This record gives sequence, structure tokens and C-alpha cells, in this order.
Amino acid sequence: MGLFDKLAGWLGLKKKEVHVLCLGLDNSGKTTIINKLKPSNAQTQDIVPTIGFSIEKFKTSSLSFTVFDMSGQGKYRDLWEHYYKEGQAIIFVIDSSDRLRMVVAKEELDTLLNHPDIKHRRLPILFFANKMDLRDAVSSVKVSQLLSLENIKDKPWYICASDALKGEGLQEGVDWLQDQMQAMKT
Repeated sequence: MGLFDKLAGWLGLKKKEVHVLCLGLDNSGKTTIINKLKPSNAQTQDIVPTIGFSIEKFKTSSLSFTVFDMSGQGKYRDLWEHYYKEGQAIIFVIDSSDRLRMVVAKEELDTLLNHPDIKHRRLPILFFANKMDLRDAVSSVKVSQLLSLENIKDKPWYICASDALKGEGLQEGVDWLQDQMQAMKT
């Protein structure tokens, strides 16, 4: 079987696998986003809060994504760093309607960006400013300002306004991430 996998890879028939960490505070919509990215026949109807982490897979036209959906509850955030070395990209989800916890999201992002396993790597980071359907949601531009994303100079990043329940903005973000991973492949 190994020979067939290598042959498929050489012929461009095998999709490159990318390991993505999906991070963010609890209740930001991480699991809902990942669920919406899976084929409709593989989607779960009832989304429950992630305890610890779960592993999900979805494919695009050229890549196969393995996503580590990490719990954002305070007591589990310390576990994130155990997966940093394996990550090739990060999806960071923000509840754009939760202004009170935006400061906590920024602190967690800063801790992530300064971690030795992340700091000196050029990992693409896709930000989803999620829950845009809610009345108190701030724009993705405002989320970007509140998180000081303009200070990220050594990693490609992109922010997308999203509504995970309807699936809005998700494809745009995944397309950007796919382009980044393709560019890094060469």
C-alpha cells in the first residue's frame, strides 16, 4: 500500500494532508464551523461543547484537512500547547458579539503567538469573526482592531466575518487557507 500512496502522490492524485488547530474561547463557534465544513451527509445535527478536543476531517479540491478542535473552556486552554508542534495552520475563532471576553481572546492569542513552538514558525492563521448574525456583533474590522492583528508581521493571516449556523463566510476563509497551504507546499 505504501508504494501506491507514493505513486498517487507523485501523480498528484493524493491530496496533501494538513493539520490545523482550531482554537478560540468556549462558545465562539469552533465546533459549529468545523461541522459546517464537513460534507452535508457527515454533519452532526446537535452540536455540544467540546471537552478536551475532537478530531474532524474535511476536504477541499486539493487538500485534506485534519482539524484538532480544541476546547476553549478555561480549564482546557493549557492543553492547546501540546498540539502546537503538529499544527501546520491555525483557525482562531472569535465570538464577535462577546465584547466582554474579547480581551480574554486577545490574551489567549498573544500567549499562542509568543509560545516557542509557534513564535518562529510561519504558520498561516485564519481568523473567523463569528456570530455576525447577532445584534451585538462588531465588524471583522473592529475585531481585528480589538485583537491588534495588525501587529502580526511574521505570519500570513486573514480575518473573515462569519455566521457558522448559516455557513456564511466559511468558504472564503477556507479558500484563503487552502491558497496559503498550496503556496507553502512549493
